[in-house]
Amino acid sequence: MKGNIFVDTNVFIYAHDADAGGKHSIAADILRDLWQTRAGIMSTQVFQEFYVNVTRKIPTPIPRSDARDIISQYSVWNIVGIDTSRIVTASQIEERHKISFWDALIVAAAQFAGAQRILTEDLKHGDIIGGVLIENPFRPL
Repeated sequence: MKGNIFVDTNVFIYAHDADAGGKHSIAADILRDLWQTRAGIMSTQVFQEFYVNVTRKIPTPIPRSDARDIISQYSVWNIVGIDTSRIVTASQIEERHKISFWDALIVAAAQFAGAQRILTEDLKHGDIIGGVLIENPFRPL
């Protein structure tokens, strides 16, 4: 993978959810590649959503201490904090592109970090929002 790549919550969750089937292996390979290339970007929003989902909502929740350890390991990546500037930008993106506020907040964080792409299954593959290409790594080829 080339360029800086923003990883949305669903990719992060699938990489650590052994019950996610084929999506687990795809997501784990993506994160492994981003570790090696040091091109991965996430936001504090992704960490928050990840923690809640992997400790409470996946079929086999992981212990809270393991979730905290995973988040701590990824803290060496380029992590975008969500501040009022990102929130205002997200509200403008939401309005302009007719997407959910939470997805717009992901786009705003990716924009701020200079990401070329966002890996997600929550937005339309191939769209360019705010200058960032949307890619769904789980779409059928």
